[in-house]
Amino acid sequence: MKYSTALALIAGILAAFCIQCSVAKANEQCMTPDRANGLCRNLVECPQLLQMLRNTNRSPQETQYLQQSMCDQVGSMVYVCCKLESAVSARSSSNLLPTTRDCGKSFDNRIYGGNVTRIDEYPWLALIEYTKPGNIKNFFCGGSLINKRYVLTAAHCVTGRALQTNVPTGVRLGEWDRSTTRDCERLANNQLDCADPHIDVGIEDLIPHPQYNENSANRLYDIALIRLNRDIEYTNFVSPVCLPMAHEMRTKTFNAMTMDVTGFGATETGTSSNLKLKATIEAWTDAECRQKYAMRRINLENSQMCAGGVAGIDSCTGDSGGPLVVRQRLDNRDVYVQAGIVSFGPRQCATAGWPGIYTRVGAYADWILQNMKP
Repeated sequence: MKYSTALALIAGILAAFCIQCSVAKANEQCMTPDRANGLCRNLVECPQLLQMLRNTNRSPQETQYLQQSMCDQVGSMVYVCCKLESAVSARSSSNLLPTTRDCGKSFDNRIYGGNVTRIDEYPWLALIEYTKPGNIKNFFCGGSLINKRYVLTAAHCVTGRALQTNVPTGVRLGEWDRSTTRDCERLANNQLDCADPHIDVGIEDLIPHPQYNENSANRLYDIALIRLNRDIEYTNFVSPVCLPMAHEMRTKTFNAMTMDVTGFGATETGTSSNLKLKATIEAWTDAECRQKYAMRRINLENSQMCAGGVAGIDSCTGDSGGPLVVRQRLDNRDVYVQAGIVSFGPRQCATAGWPGIYTRVGAYADWILQNMKP
Protein backbone atom coordinates (compact mmCIF):
# COMPACT_ATOMS: atom_id res chain seq x y z
CA MET A 1 0.00 0.00 0.00
CA LYS A 2 1.33 3.46 -0.90
CA TYR A 3 2.25 5.79 1.95
CA SER A 4 -0.39 8.37 1.01
CA THR A 5 -3.09 5.68 0.79
CA ALA A 6 -2.09 4.17 4.11
CA LEU A 7 -2.01 7.57 5.76
CA ALA A 8 -5.46 8.40 4.45
CA LEU A 9 -6.79 5.06 5.71
CA ILE A 10 -5.44 5.60 9.19
CA ALA A 11 -6.71 9.17 9.28
CA GLY A 12 -10.13 7.91 8.26
CA ILE A 13 -10.41 5.65 11.28
CA LEU A 14 -9.01 8.24 13.65
CA ALA A 15 -12.28 8.82 15.46
CA ALA A 16 -12.76 5.12 16.14
CA PHE A 17 -9.36 4.39 17.60
CA CYS A 18 -7.75 7.59 18.79
CA ILE A 19 -7.64 7.41 22.57
CA GLN A 20 -6.14 10.86 23.26
CA CYS A 21 -7.38 13.23 20.52
CA SER A 22 -9.60 15.23 22.84
CA VAL A 23 -6.80 16.05 25.25
CA ALA A 24 -3.56 16.04 23.28
CA LYS A 25 -2.26 18.72 20.96
CA ALA A 26 0.80 18.98 18.77
CA ASN A 27 4.05 19.02 20.81
CA GLU A 28 2.30 18.28 24.11
CA GLN A 29 3.14 15.31 26.30
CA CYS A 30 1.17 12.10 25.82
CA MET A 31 1.35 8.39 26.57
CA THR A 32 1.87 5.73 23.90
CA PRO A 33 -0.36 2.62 23.68
CA ASP A 34 2.39 0.65 25.50
CA ARG A 35 2.34 3.27 28.30
CA ALA A 36 5.62 5.01 27.47
CA ASN A 37 6.07 8.78 27.73
CA GLY A 38 5.83 10.59 24.42
CA LEU A 39 5.14 13.81 22.52
CA CYS A 40 2.25 14.39 20.14
CA ARG A 41 4.02 14.90 16.80
CA ASN A 42 3.36 14.94 13.08
CA LEU A 43 3.50 11.33 11.85
CA VAL A 44 6.32 12.11 9.41
CA GLU A 45 8.44 13.32 12.34
CA CYS A 46 8.20 10.03 14.28
CA PRO A 47 10.70 7.62 12.69
CA GLN A 48 9.62 4.38 14.35
CA LEU A 49 5.91 4.81 13.59
CA LEU A 50 6.60 6.06 10.08
CA GLN A 51 8.69 2.95 9.44
CA MET A 52 5.92 0.78 10.83
CA LEU A 53 3.40 2.48 8.54
CA ARG A 54 5.58 1.91 5.48
CA ASN A 55 5.95 -1.82 6.26
CA THR A 56 3.43 -3.53 3.97
CA ASN A 57 3.89 -6.77 5.96
CA ARG A 58 3.12 -5.34 9.37
CA SER A 59 1.13 -7.48 11.76
CA PRO A 60 -2.47 -6.75 12.88
CA GLN A 61 -0.99 -5.81 16.27
CA GLU A 62 1.25 -3.21 14.64
CA THR A 63 -1.68 -1.78 12.70
CA GLN A 64 -3.65 -1.51 15.92
CA TYR A 65 -0.68 0.14 17.62
CA LEU A 66 -0.58 2.73 14.83
CA GLN A 67 -4.30 3.38 15.18
CA GLN A 68 -4.10 3.80 18.93
CA SER A 69 -1.09 6.11 18.64
CA MET A 70 -3.18 8.84 17.02
CA CYS A 71 -3.31 11.92 19.20
CA ASP A 72 -4.46 14.78 16.99
CA GLN A 73 -5.37 15.82 13.47
CA VAL A 74 -5.13 19.26 11.86
CA GLY A 75 -6.67 19.11 8.40
CA SER A 76 -4.76 16.43 6.52
CA MET A 77 -1.91 16.46 9.06
CA VAL A 78 -2.05 13.37 11.29
CA TYR A 79 -0.31 13.46 14.67
CA VAL A 80 0.82 10.47 16.72
CA CYS A 81 2.09 9.94 20.23
CA CYS A 82 5.79 9.41 19.53
CA LYS A 83 8.03 7.83 22.16
CA LEU A 84 10.05 10.48 23.93
CA GLU A 85 13.45 9.17 22.86
CA SER A 86 12.45 9.53 19.20
CA ALA A 87 10.88 12.94 19.63
CA VAL A 88 13.36 14.54 22.00
CA SER A 89 16.01 15.09 19.32
CA ALA A 90 13.71 17.46 17.44
CA ARG A 91 12.77 19.35 20.58
CA SER A 92 16.41 19.70 21.64
CA SER A 93 17.22 21.01 18.16
CA SER A 94 15.07 24.06 18.86
CA ASN A 95 17.99 25.64 20.71
CA LEU A 96 19.85 25.68 17.39
CA LEU A 97 17.52 28.41 16.13
CA PRO A 98 18.29 32.04 16.96
CA THR A 99 16.19 33.99 19.43
CA THR A 100 14.26 37.11 18.46
CA ARG A 101 17.33 39.11 19.54
CA ASP A 102 19.13 37.82 16.45
CA CYS A 103 16.46 36.86 13.90
CA GLY A 104 14.03 38.75 11.69
CA LYS A 105 15.87 42.08 11.82
CA SER A 106 15.58 44.27 8.74
CA PHE A 107 15.79 47.92 7.70
CA ASP A 108 12.83 49.65 9.39
CA ASN A 109 12.29 52.83 7.37
CA ARG A 110 11.21 50.98 4.26
CA ILE A 111 10.05 52.74 1.10
CA TYR A 112 6.76 51.24 -0.08
CA GLY A 113 5.79 51.38 -3.70
CA GLY A 114 9.19 50.44 -5.14
CA ASN A 115 10.33 46.89 -5.69
CA VAL A 116 14.08 47.38 -5.20
CA THR A 117 15.17 46.78 -1.62
CA ARG A 118 17.46 48.94 0.44
CA ILE A 119 20.96 47.59 0.81
CA ASP A 120 20.41 46.15 4.29
CA GLU A 121 16.83 44.91 3.92
CA TYR A 122 16.03 41.20 4.26
CA PRO A 123 19.56 40.13 5.26
CA TRP A 124 18.51 36.46 5.42
CA LEU A 125 18.00 36.15 1.66
CA ALA A 126 20.22 33.48 0.10
CA LEU A 127 21.06 32.62 -3.49
CA ILE A 128 21.67 28.97 -4.39
CA GLU A 129 24.53 28.42 -6.80
CA TYR A 130 24.32 25.67 -9.44
CA THR A 131 27.16 24.22 -11.49
CA LYS A 132 26.73 22.83 -15.01
CA PRO A 133 29.16 20.63 -16.94
CA GLY A 134 32.18 22.69 -17.91
CA ASN A 135 32.16 24.33 -14.45
CA ILE A 136 29.59 26.90 -15.56
CA LYS A 137 27.98 28.49 -12.50
CA ASN A 138 24.72 30.41 -12.06
CA PHE A 139 21.99 31.16 -9.51
CA PHE A 140 18.54 29.69 -10.16
CA CYS A 141 16.85 29.49 -6.73
CA GLY A 142 16.62 31.38 -3.48
CA GLY A 143 16.40 30.50 0.17
CA SER A 144 16.59 32.00 3.64
CA LEU A 145 19.26 31.80 6.32
CA ILE A 146 17.69 30.35 9.49
CA ASN A 147 20.79 29.93 11.65
CA LYS A 148 24.56 29.98 11.30
CA ARG A 149 24.61 26.66 9.43
CA TYR A 150 21.28 26.16 7.63
CA VAL A 151 19.34 27.65 4.72
CA LEU A 152 15.65 26.90 4.16
CA THR A 153 14.43 26.49 0.58
CA ALA A 154 12.04 24.49 -1.62
CA ALA A 155 12.54 20.79 -2.31
CA HIS A 156 12.24 21.37 -6.05
CA CYS A 157 15.35 23.56 -5.83
CA VAL A 158 17.59 20.73 -4.58
CA THR A 159 16.14 17.53 -6.05
CA GLY A 160 14.55 16.24 -9.25
CA ARG A 161 15.34 15.49 -12.87
CA ALA A 162 16.08 19.13 -13.76
CA LEU A 163 19.04 19.12 -11.36
CA GLN A 164 20.89 16.22 -12.95
CA THR A 165 22.90 18.72 -14.99
CA ASN A 166 22.48 21.72 -12.66
CA VAL A 167 23.98 20.59 -9.38
CA PRO A 168 23.61 22.80 -6.25
CA THR A 169 27.19 23.57 -5.23
CA GLY A 170 27.08 26.67 -3.04
CA VAL A 171 25.13 29.41 -1.32
CA ARG A 172 25.67 33.16 -1.54
CA LEU A 173 24.72 35.40 1.39
CA GLY A 174 24.78 39.17 1.78
CA GLU A 175 24.27 39.92 -1.93
CA TRP A 176 22.43 43.06 -3.04
CA ASP A 177 23.72 43.95 -6.51
CA ARG A 178 25.06 41.04 -8.55
CA SER A 179 26.60 43.39 -11.15
CA THR A 180 29.09 44.96 -8.71
CA THR A 181 31.97 43.60 -6.66
CA ARG A 182 31.24 46.03 -3.83
CA ASP A 183 27.58 46.85 -3.15
CA CYS A 184 26.83 50.50 -2.42
CA GLU A 185 23.76 52.72 -2.60
CA ARG A 186 23.68 56.51 -2.60
CA LEU A 187 21.76 58.08 0.27
CA ALA A 188 19.65 61.24 0.21
CA ASN A 189 22.64 63.28 1.44
CA ASN A 190 24.65 61.98 -1.55
CA GLN A 191 26.81 59.80 0.70
CA LEU A 192 27.50 56.18 -0.20
CA ASP A 193 26.22 53.41 2.05
CA CYS A 194 28.24 50.27 1.32
CA ALA A 195 27.69 46.68 2.41
CA ASP A 196 30.24 44.12 3.50
CA PRO A 197 31.44 41.83 0.71
CA HIS A 198 29.03 38.99 -0.01
CA ILE A 199 29.82 35.53 1.33
CA ASP A 200 30.06 32.38 -0.81
CA VAL A 201 29.69 29.17 1.19
CA GLY A 202 29.95 25.54 0.18
CA ILE A 203 27.23 22.95 0.74
CA GLU A 204 27.75 20.07 3.16
CA ASP A 205 24.35 18.41 2.76
CA LEU A 206 21.05 18.76 0.87
CA ILE A 207 17.97 17.62 2.80
CA PRO A 208 14.75 17.65 0.73
CA HIS A 209 11.58 16.42 2.41
CA PRO A 210 11.41 12.67 1.73
CA GLN A 211 7.73 12.82 0.71
CA TYR A 212 8.23 15.45 -2.00
CA ASN A 213 7.19 14.18 -5.44
CA GLU A 214 8.11 16.35 -8.44
CA ASN A 215 5.37 14.66 -10.48
CA SER A 216 2.64 15.75 -8.06
CA ALA A 217 0.44 18.56 -9.40
CA ASN A 218 0.11 20.25 -6.01
CA ARG A 219 3.77 19.94 -4.95
CA LEU A 220 3.13 18.87 -1.38
CA TYR A 221 6.17 18.72 0.91
CA ASP A 222 8.01 21.30 -1.21
CA ILE A 223 10.54 22.15 1.48
CA ALA A 224 14.23 21.45 2.00
CA LEU A 225 17.18 22.33 4.20
CA ILE A 226 20.69 23.11 3.03
CA ARG A 227 23.45 22.51 5.54
CA LEU A 228 26.38 24.82 4.89
CA ASN A 229 29.94 23.53 5.17
CA ARG A 230 30.85 26.09 7.83
CA ASP A 231 29.28 28.43 10.37
CA ILE A 232 28.30 31.95 9.32
CA GLU A 233 28.90 35.02 11.46
CA TYR A 234 25.93 37.42 11.68
CA THR A 235 26.41 40.99 10.47
CA ASN A 236 24.18 43.92 9.51
CA PHE A 237 23.97 42.41 6.02
CA VAL A 238 23.82 38.68 6.84
CA SER A 239 21.46 37.52 9.57
CA PRO A 240 18.67 34.92 9.96
CA VAL A 241 14.92 35.20 9.58
CA CYS A 242 12.65 34.07 12.43
CA LEU A 243 10.67 30.86 11.98
CA PRO A 244 7.07 30.24 13.23
CA MET A 245 8.02 27.71 15.91
CA ALA A 246 5.59 28.67 18.71
CA HIS A 247 2.38 26.60 18.60
CA GLU A 248 0.16 29.61 17.88
CA MET A 249 2.46 30.64 15.02
CA ARG A 250 2.59 27.16 13.48
CA THR A 251 -1.15 27.12 12.92
CA LYS A 252 -1.59 30.80 12.05
CA THR A 253 -3.17 31.29 8.60
CA PHE A 254 -2.07 34.91 8.03
CA ASN A 255 -5.35 35.45 6.13
CA ALA A 256 -5.52 38.84 4.35
CA MET A 257 -2.22 39.92 5.94
CA THR A 258 0.30 41.95 3.95
CA MET A 259 3.56 40.09 3.33
CA ASP A 260 6.83 40.55 1.48
CA VAL A 261 8.40 38.11 -0.96
CA THR A 262 12.02 38.76 -1.90
CA GLY A 263 14.59 37.55 -4.39
CA PHE A 264 16.55 38.40 -7.51
CA GLY A 265 13.84 37.63 -10.03
CA ALA A 266 15.35 34.22 -10.77
CA THR A 267 13.61 30.92 -11.43
CA GLU A 268 14.85 27.57 -12.69
CA THR A 269 14.85 29.01 -16.24
CA GLY A 270 16.64 32.34 -15.98
CA THR A 271 17.50 35.60 -14.25
CA SER A 272 15.78 38.95 -14.64
CA SER A 273 17.45 41.28 -12.13
CA ASN A 274 20.88 41.99 -10.67
CA LEU A 275 19.32 43.79 -7.67
CA LYS A 276 17.59 42.23 -4.68
CA LEU A 277 13.86 42.74 -5.23
CA LYS A 278 10.75 42.70 -3.09
CA ALA A 279 7.04 42.48 -3.76
CA THR A 280 4.37 43.32 -1.20
CA ILE A 281 1.43 40.93 -1.54
CA GLU A 282 -1.62 39.80 0.41
CA ALA A 283 -2.44 36.32 1.67
CA TRP A 284 -5.68 34.63 0.61
CA THR A 285 -7.95 32.62 2.87
CA ASP A 286 -7.51 28.85 2.67
CA ALA A 287 -11.04 28.42 1.29
CA GLU A 288 -10.51 30.96 -1.50
CA CYS A 289 -7.15 29.44 -2.31
CA ARG A 290 -8.48 25.88 -2.62
CA GLN A 291 -11.51 26.96 -4.63
CA LYS A 292 -9.37 28.87 -7.12
CA TYR A 293 -6.93 26.05 -7.82
CA ALA A 294 -9.63 23.40 -7.86
CA MET A 295 -10.58 24.96 -11.20
CA ARG A 296 -7.27 23.58 -12.48
CA ARG A 297 -7.78 20.24 -10.72
CA ILE A 298 -5.07 21.02 -8.18
CA ASN A 299 -6.03 20.01 -4.65
CA LEU A 300 -4.24 22.21 -2.14
CA GLU A 301 -3.80 21.23 1.51
CA ASN A 302 -3.36 22.91 4.88
CA SER A 303 0.41 22.77 4.48
CA GLN A 304 0.14 25.27 1.61
CA MET A 305 -0.98 28.88 1.37
CA CYS A 306 -1.88 31.40 -1.36
CA ALA A 307 -0.68 34.97 -1.68
CA GLY A 308 -0.60 37.58 -4.42
CA GLY A 309 -2.68 37.45 -7.58
CA VAL A 310 -2.37 41.13 -8.54
CA ALA A 311 -1.35 41.73 -12.14
CA GLY A 312 2.35 42.46 -12.41
CA ILE A 313 3.06 41.83 -8.70
CA ASP A 314 3.86 38.30 -7.66
CA SER A 315 6.52 35.93 -6.40
CA CYS A 316 7.98 36.00 -9.90
CA THR A 317 9.74 39.03 -8.49
CA GLY A 318 11.52 36.63 -6.16
CA ASP A 319 13.29 33.31 -6.53
CA SER A 320 11.80 29.85 -6.38
CA GLY A 321 12.51 28.60 -2.86
CA GLY A 322 12.67 32.15 -1.57
CA PRO A 323 11.01 33.44 1.61
CA LEU A 324 7.57 34.97 2.10
CA VAL A 325 7.83 37.00 5.31
CA VAL A 326 5.44 38.88 7.57
CA ARG A 327 6.06 41.41 10.32
CA GLN A 328 5.02 40.06 13.74
CA ARG A 329 5.31 41.06 17.39
CA LEU A 330 7.24 38.33 19.21
CA ASP A 331 8.83 38.57 22.66
CA ASN A 332 8.03 42.29 22.68
CA ARG A 333 10.00 42.77 19.47
CA ASP A 334 8.89 43.57 15.93
CA VAL A 335 10.52 40.93 13.76
CA TYR A 336 10.05 39.28 10.39
CA VAL A 337 8.76 35.71 10.46
CA GLN A 338 8.93 33.42 7.44
CA ALA A 339 5.38 32.31 6.71
CA GLY A 340 5.99 30.63 3.36
CA ILE A 341 8.42 29.32 0.76
CA VAL A 342 7.91 30.11 -2.94
CA SER A 343 6.65 26.84 -4.46
CA PHE A 344 4.69 27.32 -7.71
CA GLY A 345 1.98 29.37 -9.37
CA PRO A 346 0.12 30.03 -12.62
CA ARG A 347 2.00 29.30 -15.82
CA GLN A 348 1.88 32.97 -16.76
CA CYS A 349 3.59 34.76 -13.90
CA ALA A 350 1.77 37.59 -12.09
CA THR A 351 -1.59 36.77 -13.67
CA ALA A 352 -4.44 38.81 -12.17
CA GLY A 353 -6.67 36.70 -9.94
CA TRP A 354 -4.23 33.80 -9.71
CA PRO A 355 -2.15 33.79 -6.53
CA GLY A 356 1.18 32.06 -6.06
CA ILE A 357 1.37 28.90 -3.95
CA TYR A 358 3.70 28.80 -0.97
CA THR A 359 4.75 25.97 1.31
CA ARG A 360 3.45 26.89 4.78
CA VAL A 361 6.55 26.88 7.01
CA GLY A 362 4.64 26.44 10.27
CA ALA A 363 3.26 23.10 9.07
CA TYR A 364 6.81 21.77 8.82
CA ALA A 365 8.22 23.18 12.06
CA ASP A 366 8.73 19.68 13.47
CA TRP A 367 10.40 18.44 10.30
CA ILE A 368 12.81 21.38 10.29
CA LEU A 369 13.84 20.75 13.90
CA GLN A 370 14.10 16.99 13.37
CA ASN A 371 16.56 17.47 10.51
CA MET A 372 18.88 20.05 12.05
CA LYS A 373 22.04 19.24 13.96
CA PRO A 374 24.74 21.34 15.62
